Amino acid sequence: MSTAATPARPGQVLADLLPASRVRDLALVLGGAALTGLAAQISVPVPGSPVPVTGQTFAALLVGTTLGARRGVSSLAVYALAGLAGVPWFADGASGIGVSFGYILGMILATAVVGALARRGADRSVPRTAGAMLLGEAVIYAVGVPYLAYAADLSASQAIAVGLTPFLIGDAIKAALAMGLLPTAWKLVNR
Repeated sequence: MSTAATPARPGQVLADLLPASRVRDLALVLGGAALTGLAAQISVPVPGSPVPVTGQTFAALLVGTTLGARRGVSSLAVYALAGLAGVPWFADGASGIGVSFGYILGMILATAVVGALARRGADRSVPRTAGAMLLGEAVIYAVGVPYLAYAADLSASQAIAVGLTPFLIGDAIKAALAMGLLPTAWKLVNR
């Protein structure tokens, strides 16, 4: 087993550039869960909504694209299961199942989507990264908003009004950050 990082090649995600080992994969999975938990603590309440704006979705999408689908899903599954077990690292230091838990379930699916797209090079250019991030956000909302409607006893239009619409600008900003970070990281790696 080599201890040197390998050069970038098609079909890789950024994490694949680190020397391969089970210890590496475990550290990446646990690190991705911890990053998501820390980012969830960046939380801004949204008036009239039971769901705050957090850094959690941004972290989850970065975890998926940098680790790939398998490690990304594992990482977000660890995050979700630990939160369900009582680790206070959901938004605002919460744990357990709340009205916004559907977004966490959506993040697990989104990491699979963006991780698979990253393996196909979707994180190596600004336009493709934008598409991957927007698709990942759409997956999160496709699970999170209906779950919010069910858990908070809201109509579909009410759930959209409090669980989707207020977050669109913030998500555009998060996508823009990813569009700058990921392709830049690949440019640095390829030098």
